Amino acid sequence: MTTYEKLLLDNKAWAKAQEEKDPEFFKRLISIQRPEFLWIGCSDSRVPADKITGTQPGEIFVHRNIANMVVHTDVNLLSVLDYAVNHLKVQHVIVCGHYGCGGVKAAMDNNDYKPVLNMWLRNIKDVYHQHRDELNTIKNEEAKTDRLIELNVEEQVMHLAQTSIIQRAWKNESRPHLHGWVYGLKDGLIKPVLEMAPGTHIDPLYEYNNL
Repeated sequence: MTTYEKLLLDNKAWAKAQEEKDPEFFKRLISIQRPEFLWIGCSDSRVPADKITGTQPGEIFVHRNIANMVVHTDVNLLSVLDYAVNHLKVQHVIVCGHYGCGGVKAAMDNNDYKPVLNMWLRNIKDVYHQHRDELNTIKNEEAKTDRLIELNVEEQVMHLAQTSIIQRAWKNESRPHLHGWVYGLKDGLIKPVLEMAPGTHIDPLYEYNNL
């Protein structure tokens, strides 16, 4: 049996177990989707949103990319954000990074990762540049990486707050709350690093007046 065939077999076993435990499970999923959370996480296979939060299908809307980035030119991310906020009416948007993130580590060195990855990692390098004074005082390399991971999450939450999508929802519906979390691979625990309530004021340069 190949590895992908095992995935298909495991899927059948999972579906059967779900129906045996709850015969109406799939009927409920078909009828409606009302997740309370949008999760913007890292693509790392060790950080599955549902597993580490104990959520079930239908409870969390997920977008993942390398190093959990919110890039203002990323139409994929913005379309997910727009749909989650304006159509699914989520109450919380979570940016969750993780310690040991390979994307953040790669952004800290000077290797050429070829055009596409270089372009993506540039966004993380900009976070490093912005906080260079603090980061350069940290001598331990692992501790420095961990701190950049936290700062990167905080920066991505700020990027969310800078979008008209979030600001319009804040103004008209007083939602969603924004959260920045970091997951620990060593202990499985999530560390909150930033919370932003609806209506939080940011740098006026990024605040829209005519929403």
